[in-house]
Amino acid sequence: MSDPLLRLISSGLRLWIASRCDQVGELDLTLRGSSLSLLQGRLEGVDLKARQVRFDGLPLQFAEISSGPIQLDLSLLKPGRMLALRDPFQVNGTVTLPGVELNAALGSERWRDLADWMAEQLLGVTPLGALRIDNTVLELRAQVSAQRDPIHRRFGLQADAGTVRFCPLDDDAPSTRLPMDPSIRITDVSLSAGQVTLTGVADVKP
Repeated sequence: MSDPLLRLISSGLRLWIASRCDQVGELDLTLRGSSLSLLQGRLEGVDLKARQVRFDGLPLQFAEISSGPIQLDLSLLKPGRMLALRDPFQVNGTVTLPGVELNAALGSERWRDLADWMAEQLLGVTPLGALRIDNTVLELRAQVSAQRDPIHRRFGLQADAGTVRFCPLDDDAPSTRLPMDPSIRITDVSLSAGQVTLTGVADVKP
């Protein structure tokens, strides 16, 4: 990116994004377009790559996000606000979450509702004891006071109808779909090397 104005705005956006993350390892942001198109209220797109990021309490080993064209409303620009969106746009992205750190995040207050949903819907009890990724298998555990051994179930994951489907591997129980924000659509999910990788599309509104 050789355009000096885009480089300046990109640097500012990089700092703004970093300030909203709990932790940032590497963060690379590229704006596609030109100074002329920017002054006319249009960017060709944005490309973001990040490693070792913690956002909203979630650990992201890797994230790669790209957008299509973005329309800007220059009339809404204010001091301290570099970009104002005029129209909705779409982003495509892939994120990888390490299982060990995801397990820790599910024990936090921020993600307690998700942990409780997984425990209740997938194990039949609460609270969730532990999550573990073993190659292509997701393992969930929960301790029950009346039982000596914890409840333990294994699942495969599939992308289905814009969300993630949990498919039991140990019995013939029906699969369960994860409730999903309608503005986010999961198109692929995979488990490997102790990590879960999600690919999807999201709608961004002004």
